[in-house]
Amino acid sequence: MNKVLYRFIFLTSLLLITYFLYIFPFEILNKFLLKEDVSLKYSIINTIIFYVFILFYLKSRTTFKPLKLFVYEGLGIGFISFIVINLSILINSFGYFKETTIGIISVILILIITIYGIFRAKKVTIKNLILETSKIEKDYSIIFLSDLHLGTNDIKHLRNVLKKIESIKYDFILIGGDLIDSSSFNIANLKLFNLIKKKIYFVNGNHEYYLKDFTNKIRELKKYNINVLKNTHRKIDKINLIGIDDLQLPIKKISYINKLRKDGFYNIVISHKPDVWDDIKDKTDLMLSGHTHNGQIFPFNLIVKLKFKYIYGLYKNKLSNLYVSSGSGCWGPRIRIGTSNEIVNLRLKRTN
Repeated sequence: MNKVLYRFIFLTSLLLITYFLYIFPFEILNKFLLKEDVSLKYSIINTIIFYVFILFYLKSRTTFKPLKLFVYEGLGIGFISFIVINLSILINSFGYFKETTIGIISVILILIITIYGIFRAKKVTIKNLILETSKIEKDYSIIFLSDLHLGTNDIKHLRNVLKKIESIKYDFILIGGDLIDSSSFNIANLKLFNLIKKKIYFVNGNHEYYLKDFTNKIRELKKYNINVLKNTHRKIDKINLIGIDDLQLPIKKISYINKLRKDGFYNIVISHKPDVWDDIKDKTDLMLSGHTHNGQIFPFNLIVKLKFKYIYGLYKNKLSNLYVSSGSGCWGPRIRIGTSNEIVNLRLKRTN
């Protein structure tokens, strides 16, 4: 019964998204610019056609690039258009401007915002974070990456990220999941990580599990200097790295963290989603997460906040900290508005 209800909610939500993001904005533009109302019949037909294409892409895991571009870039442009068009409808209700004028300005705004978002998504910033602890014997510099989404983002984006990292003096790299999000991505391109002479530790995110031949692809990561931490830990001097797999219930994650934490060590939990911190914040020193992308496209972050209590940035609880990254890449539409791709440069400083 739960599966049936979940499927119904998913399919209904997808149908609504299809109409309001892919169809509705352009029906309104048609009305403003051409003075033509789209009939209910054609509105339903167009929605069903788009819905079938989107559902096919999501369910089939096809790697057909034009369809992927249509679904994901269309999602981003549609979201921007939806916001602009609703503001245009509000302005039009006052009757101060001609509908044609509002329509033209709306198209210009959609184009400007989309182009700005595309260029912003190509940029990667370095986020400097300093934390202090008496549990370590010396200072450490740690690079934290999450949500690179290779597949959605190309090899050029990975090169850009790694080039930025070259400018930082660090001890090791942590990757908090969603490294790869498409079966079309050639995993051999990860050989770029072999150029890094420091240790790299990785936990699975949700998108790794969507890959064809997932198990073998994850096994191959070792060839590219990437060590997978799947519900296990590694000690680096007085630092205890705890890697938590994403595809399990929160209660299982909490159980593994409690089992793997070590007294007297600085316990760092790497977990893709920031969903268990309230339950483990008194038992660990630092949790590093991603997944939320900080909403990626404003004001979508307001919607993400409805699901995740911790969406972006540093959160403190006594001596414990949670950092949720906005991600090192985009998912879906390669557009960012009001958010940034980031590399987290974490400095752990020893105190007496």
